[in-house]
Amino acid sequence: MNERGPKVVRDPELDLRQAGDGTSVHVLSGAWDIRALESRARALKARLDELAGKPASWDLSGVQRLDHVGALLLWRAWGKIRPTALSLRPEHEIFFANLEGHQAVPAVQWRFDALAPIRGVGNIALLLLDHVLDMLRLFGQTLMDSLELLRHPSRGPWREISASIYRSGTEALGITAAVGCLIGVTLSYLSSEQLRSFGADTFIVNILGLGIIRELGPMICAVLVAGRSGSAITAQLGVMRVTEELDALAVMGIPYTVRLILPKVIALAVAVPLLVLWTSAVALIGGAFSAKLQLGMSMTQFILGLPAAVPSINLWLGVGKGVVFGALIALVACHFGLRIQPNTESLGAGTTRSVVTSITVVILADAIFAIIYADVGISLS
Repeated sequence: MNERGPKVVRDPELDLRQAGDGTSVHVLSGAWDIRALESRARALKARLDELAGKPASWDLSGVQRLDHVGALLLWRAWGKIRPTALSLRPEHEIFFANLEGHQAVPAVQWRFDALAPIRGVGNIALLLLDHVLDMLRLFGQTLMDSLELLRHPSRGPWREISASIYRSGTEALGITAAVGCLIGVTLSYLSSEQLRSFGADTFIVNILGLGIIRELGPMICAVLVAGRSGSAITAQLGVMRVTEELDALAVMGIPYTVRLILPKVIALAVAVPLLVLWTSAVALIGGAFSAKLQLGMSMTQFILGLPAAVPSINLWLGVGKGVVFGALIALVACHFGLRIQPNTESLGAGTTRSVVTSITVVILADAIFAIIYADVGISLS
């Protein structure tokens, strides 16, 4: 029985032949890959440059092996244009197709566009409008779910609400106390230095009491909750989007707004005002301790002077801010969590945007409160 041996691969060759009709044909044969061209590339390139300028057809059907190196050598010799008459094996077509698909894109000449800033502002305005409309839809759906919860309390997600209050409230007591105490000490130290020079030591109670209870306590607490709980809410919903858990809830007919969004909104609306009271109390204790060291004012004198220096309406105003800030943080966090695309890059970017937007919304809401209640709880006498 005769056995055929392995096919011998020849060296790369380039010949000029005459076809039956008298036309010239450049015939390539052998191996035109990186191993075969390693020592012959310079000579073959010179030969190709010599023949490429002559009108002729190209026959590559005799090429035994071809790779990107050999195809690139021929492509450059052809002036990066496929010859009109070209015959090659089907398996070699992909190399030249790739080279045709990666043609250099001509440089686009830059032209001044006077309307570009206007279009940029318009795109930003449209994006902002899209976010606002989505937030309004989410708020409306949450409000409807809250009314349904009032009608049928037994169907409410009370376990989810309790767990959210624990995670966003109880677990945040440590960090809010630490930051509040440091803010109280810092504000007391800076104020006491100025008050001592004017002999108005007793007004430290007014400055700390009004500043912390009315403004700094709610603001510090809201910023900490936005960075801690808001990012966690966005990441949780984003992961559920990536793992398609939200789609699974929709397929099963379970409204995710009731089970996921409503508990978080209620939990933050309940936990944040309580954290505001806690943070303000710790900040006042830290401020009183600093005032004792700087001004010699006893802590008993400081605490007894608070009711007269700070009207009680400021306390209720701070607690009311906490309710609004908590609900806004939860809505913003849920909004960005639901808009995350099913990929990890969108998850990180969405979480960052959520925290930044939450803090911005809190500051904007605080400014609105300051304007509306500018004459409430502040005695100028």
